[in-house]
Amino acid sequence: MVSARIRTMTGTHWLVLFGVVLCAWALLYAMALPEELRRAGQIYGADFLRSLCIVTPDAAGMVKVIFMWTLMSGAMMAPTALPAFATYDELSHTGQTRFGLLVAGYMAVWIGFAVLAGALQMVLFRLDLVSAYGDSRSAILSGALLIGAGIYQFSNLKEACLVKCRAPLSFFMQHWAEGPLRNGLRLGAVCLGCCWALMLLAFVGGVMNLAFMGLATLLMIIEKLPDLGRYLTKPLGFALLAWGGWMLAQAV
Repeated sequence: MVSARIRTMTGTHWLVLFGVVLCAWALLYAMALPEELRRAGQIYGADFLRSLCIVTPDAAGMVKVIFMWTLMSGAMMAPTALPAFATYDELSHTGQTRFGLLVAGYMAVWIGFAVLAGALQMVLFRLDLVSAYGDSRSAILSGALLIGAGIYQFSNLKEACLVKCRAPLSFFMQHWAEGPLRNGLRLGAVCLGCCWALMLLAFVGGVMNLAFMGLATLLMIIEKLPDLGRYLTKPLGFALLAWGGWMLAQAV
Protein backbone atom coordinates (compact mmCIF):
# COMPACT_ATOMS: atom_id res chain seq x y z
CA MET A 1 0.00 0.00 0.00
CA VAL A 2 2.79 2.41 0.90
CA SER A 3 4.70 1.66 -2.30
CA ALA A 4 1.55 2.36 -4.33
CA ARG A 5 1.07 5.63 -2.44
CA ILE A 6 4.65 6.69 -3.19
CA ARG A 7 4.11 6.05 -6.89
CA THR A 8 1.14 8.47 -6.90
CA MET A 9 2.83 11.36 -5.07
CA THR A 10 1.61 14.30 -7.17
CA GLY A 11 0.55 16.86 -4.56
CA THR A 12 2.29 20.20 -4.26
CA HIS A 13 3.79 19.25 -0.92
CA TRP A 14 5.40 16.16 -2.47
CA LEU A 15 6.77 18.17 -5.38
CA VAL A 16 8.27 20.65 -2.93
CA LEU A 17 9.82 17.85 -0.87
CA PHE A 18 11.32 16.16 -3.92
CA GLY A 19 12.55 19.53 -5.18
CA VAL A 20 14.33 20.26 -1.91
CA VAL A 21 15.97 16.82 -1.90
CA LEU A 22 17.12 17.20 -5.51
CA CYS A 23 18.50 20.67 -4.80
CA ALA A 24 20.41 19.31 -1.81
CA TRP A 25 21.98 16.56 -3.94
CA ALA A 26 22.77 19.08 -6.69
CA LEU A 27 24.56 21.37 -4.22
CA LEU A 28 26.47 18.43 -2.77
CA TYR A 29 27.49 17.41 -6.28
CA ALA A 30 28.72 20.90 -7.07
CA MET A 31 30.63 21.11 -3.80
CA ALA A 32 32.18 17.67 -4.39
CA LEU A 33 33.60 18.41 -7.85
CA PRO A 34 37.22 17.24 -8.29
CA GLU A 35 39.82 19.90 -7.67
CA GLU A 36 40.78 20.19 -11.34
CA LEU A 37 37.16 20.79 -12.32
CA ARG A 38 36.76 23.35 -9.57
CA ARG A 39 39.63 25.30 -11.05
CA ALA A 40 38.56 24.87 -14.67
CA GLY A 41 34.77 24.91 -14.49
CA GLN A 42 33.73 28.49 -14.06
CA ILE A 43 30.11 27.56 -14.73
CA TYR A 44 30.13 25.81 -11.35
CA GLY A 45 31.48 28.83 -9.52
CA ALA A 46 34.78 27.19 -8.70
CA ASP A 47 36.17 29.91 -6.44
CA PHE A 48 32.97 30.10 -4.43
CA LEU A 49 32.70 26.34 -4.09
CA ARG A 50 36.35 26.00 -3.09
CA SER A 51 35.87 28.54 -0.33
CA LEU A 52 32.63 26.83 0.72
CA CYS A 53 34.04 23.31 0.88
CA ILE A 54 37.35 23.95 2.62
CA VAL A 55 37.01 24.20 6.39
CA THR A 56 38.98 26.85 8.25
CA PRO A 57 39.51 26.82 12.03
CA ASP A 58 37.26 29.81 12.72
CA ALA A 59 33.59 30.75 13.07
CA ALA A 60 33.18 30.95 9.29
CA GLY A 61 34.52 27.40 8.98
CA MET A 62 31.99 26.23 11.57
CA VAL A 63 29.10 27.78 9.64
CA LYS A 64 30.26 26.18 6.40
CA VAL A 65 30.62 22.72 7.86
CA ILE A 66 27.20 22.85 9.58
CA PHE A 67 25.66 23.95 6.27
CA MET A 68 27.32 21.01 4.53
CA TRP A 69 26.11 18.51 7.16
CA THR A 70 22.60 19.96 6.94
CA LEU A 71 22.62 19.39 3.17
CA MET A 72 23.88 15.85 3.70
CA SER A 73 21.21 15.11 6.29
CA GLY A 74 18.40 16.38 4.08
CA ALA A 75 19.70 14.67 0.94
CA MET A 76 20.39 11.32 2.59
CA MET A 77 17.72 10.99 5.26
CA ALA A 78 14.56 12.37 3.60
CA PRO A 79 14.54 9.53 1.03
CA THR A 80 14.79 6.95 3.83
CA ALA A 81 11.67 8.43 5.46
CA LEU A 82 9.46 8.39 2.34
CA PRO A 83 7.40 5.35 3.47
CA ALA A 84 6.71 7.06 6.80
CA PHE A 85 5.84 10.38 5.12
CA ALA A 86 3.51 8.58 2.71
CA THR A 87 1.81 6.75 5.58
CA TYR A 88 1.21 9.98 7.48
CA ASP A 89 -0.09 11.71 4.36
CA GLU A 90 -2.49 8.81 3.76
CA LEU A 91 -3.73 8.94 7.34
CA SER A 92 -4.19 12.70 7.65
CA HIS A 93 -5.84 13.81 4.37
CA THR A 94 -5.44 17.36 5.65
CA GLY A 95 -3.22 18.91 3.00
CA GLN A 96 0.12 20.64 2.92
CA THR A 97 0.16 22.40 6.31
CA ARG A 98 0.08 19.28 8.48
CA PHE A 99 2.49 17.48 6.17
CA GLY A 100 4.84 20.47 6.25
CA LEU A 101 4.84 20.45 10.05
CA LEU A 102 5.67 16.75 10.07
CA VAL A 103 8.65 17.26 7.73
CA ALA A 104 9.73 20.36 9.68
CA GLY A 105 9.82 18.39 12.92
CA TYR A 106 11.72 15.57 11.25
CA MET A 107 14.33 17.89 9.77
CA ALA A 108 14.69 19.85 13.03
CA VAL A 109 16.14 16.71 14.63
CA TRP A 110 18.58 16.22 11.76
CA ILE A 111 19.60 19.88 11.78
CA GLY A 112 20.47 19.36 15.43
CA PHE A 113 22.56 16.36 14.39
CA ALA A 114 24.23 18.52 11.71
CA VAL A 115 25.27 21.04 14.38
CA LEU A 116 26.81 18.30 16.54
CA ALA A 117 28.49 16.60 13.56
CA GLY A 118 29.85 19.95 12.40
CA ALA A 119 31.25 20.66 15.85
CA LEU A 120 32.84 17.19 15.90
CA GLN A 121 34.40 17.82 12.49
CA MET A 122 35.86 21.11 13.69
CA VAL A 123 37.40 19.40 16.74
CA LEU A 124 38.85 16.62 14.58
CA PHE A 125 40.16 19.20 12.12
CA ARG A 126 41.92 21.15 14.87
CA LEU A 127 43.49 17.89 16.07
CA ASP A 128 44.61 17.19 12.48
CA LEU A 129 42.63 13.93 12.44
CA VAL A 130 40.58 14.98 9.39
CA SER A 131 41.53 17.06 6.36
CA ALA A 132 40.11 20.45 5.43
CA TYR A 133 37.54 18.50 3.39
CA GLY A 134 36.54 16.34 6.38
CA ASP A 135 38.25 13.10 5.32
CA SER A 136 39.97 11.03 7.99
CA ARG A 137 43.78 11.30 8.18
CA SER A 138 44.00 8.60 10.84
CA ALA A 139 43.60 4.85 10.36
CA ILE A 140 42.90 4.59 14.09
CA LEU A 141 40.04 7.10 13.85
CA SER A 142 38.63 5.33 10.79
CA GLY A 143 38.89 1.94 12.44
CA ALA A 144 37.26 3.17 15.64
CA LEU A 145 34.33 4.73 13.76
CA LEU A 146 33.81 1.56 11.71
CA ILE A 147 33.97 -0.75 14.72
CA GLY A 148 31.68 1.54 16.70
CA ALA A 149 29.13 1.55 13.89
CA GLY A 150 29.46 -2.22 13.53
CA ILE A 151 28.82 -2.81 17.23
CA TYR A 152 25.83 -0.45 17.14
CA GLN A 153 24.25 -2.59 14.40
CA PHE A 154 23.71 -5.29 17.04
CA SER A 155 22.43 -3.00 19.81
CA ASN A 156 18.94 -3.12 21.33
CA LEU A 157 18.51 0.63 20.70
CA LYS A 158 19.20 0.20 16.98
CA GLU A 159 16.72 -2.68 16.79
CA ALA A 160 14.03 -0.76 18.70
CA CYS A 161 14.37 2.23 16.37
CA LEU A 162 14.29 0.03 13.27
CA VAL A 163 11.10 -1.67 14.46
CA LYS A 164 9.36 1.71 14.60
CA CYS A 165 10.76 2.85 11.24
CA ARG A 166 9.63 -0.38 9.59
CA ALA A 167 6.07 -0.03 10.90
CA PRO A 168 5.17 3.67 10.43
CA LEU A 169 1.41 2.99 10.59
CA SER A 170 1.64 1.57 14.12
CA PHE A 171 4.06 4.34 15.10
CA PHE A 172 1.76 7.16 13.99
CA MET A 173 -1.38 5.56 15.41
CA GLN A 174 0.33 5.31 18.79
CA HIS A 175 1.23 9.02 18.85
CA TRP A 176 -1.44 10.50 16.56
CA ALA A 177 -2.99 12.78 19.18
CA GLU A 178 0.31 14.63 19.64
CA GLY A 179 -0.07 16.37 16.25
CA PRO A 180 2.15 16.60 13.18
CA LEU A 181 5.04 18.61 14.63
CA ARG A 182 5.61 16.33 17.60
CA ASN A 183 5.12 13.29 15.38
CA GLY A 184 7.79 14.70 13.09
CA LEU A 185 10.13 15.22 16.03
CA ARG A 186 9.47 11.66 17.22
CA LEU A 187 10.02 10.27 13.74
CA GLY A 188 13.25 12.25 13.40
CA ALA A 189 14.49 10.96 16.77
CA VAL A 190 13.72 7.36 15.82
CA CYS A 191 15.39 7.83 12.44
CA LEU A 192 18.42 9.37 14.16
CA GLY A 193 18.56 6.34 16.44
CA CYS A 194 18.72 4.12 13.35
CA CYS A 195 21.28 6.02 11.33
CA TRP A 196 23.57 8.32 13.35
CA ALA A 197 26.47 5.86 13.49
CA LEU A 198 26.29 5.16 9.75
CA MET A 199 26.14 8.88 9.03
CA LEU A 200 29.35 9.48 10.99
CA LEU A 201 31.11 7.05 8.65
CA ALA A 202 31.23 10.01 6.27
CA PHE A 203 34.53 10.80 7.98
CA VAL A 204 35.78 7.42 6.73
CA GLY A 205 34.25 7.30 3.26
CA GLY A 206 34.72 11.00 2.62
CA VAL A 207 32.45 13.80 3.77
CA MET A 208 32.12 15.08 0.20
CA ASN A 209 32.32 11.65 -1.50
CA LEU A 210 29.09 11.33 -3.49
CA ALA A 211 29.64 7.63 -4.22
CA PHE A 212 29.89 6.90 -0.50
CA MET A 213 26.88 9.09 0.31
CA GLY A 214 24.80 7.40 -2.38
CA LEU A 215 25.74 3.91 -1.16
CA ALA A 216 25.05 4.84 2.46
CA THR A 217 21.66 6.29 1.52
CA LEU A 218 20.73 3.11 -0.35
CA LEU A 219 21.77 0.91 2.57
CA MET A 220 19.76 3.00 5.04
CA ILE A 221 16.70 2.91 2.78
CA ILE A 222 16.88 -0.89 2.49
CA GLU A 223 17.50 -1.30 6.21
CA LYS A 224 14.20 0.43 6.99
CA LEU A 225 12.15 -1.77 4.65
CA PRO A 226 10.13 -4.33 6.63
CA ASP A 227 10.73 -7.24 4.22
CA LEU A 228 14.38 -6.73 3.28
CA GLY A 229 15.82 -4.71 6.15
CA ARG A 230 16.11 -7.52 8.66
CA TYR A 231 18.43 -9.38 6.27
CA LEU A 232 20.82 -6.43 6.05
CA THR A 233 21.36 -5.09 9.58
CA LYS A 234 23.52 -7.82 11.09
CA PRO A 235 25.51 -8.71 7.93
CA LEU A 236 26.28 -5.01 7.57
CA GLY A 237 27.44 -5.00 11.18
CA PHE A 238 29.84 -7.89 10.55
CA ALA A 239 31.16 -6.15 7.42
CA LEU A 240 31.79 -2.93 9.32
CA LEU A 241 33.57 -4.79 12.13
CA ALA A 242 35.80 -6.57 9.62
CA TRP A 243 36.56 -3.33 7.78
CA GLY A 244 37.31 -1.55 11.06
CA GLY A 245 39.58 -4.37 12.22
CA TRP A 246 41.47 -4.22 8.93
CA MET A 247 41.91 -0.44 9.29
CA LEU A 248 43.27 -0.81 12.82
CA ALA A 249 45.64 -3.53 11.67
CA GLN A 250 47.03 -1.08 9.10
CA ALA A 251 47.77 1.37 11.89
CA VAL A 252 49.88 -1.09 13.87
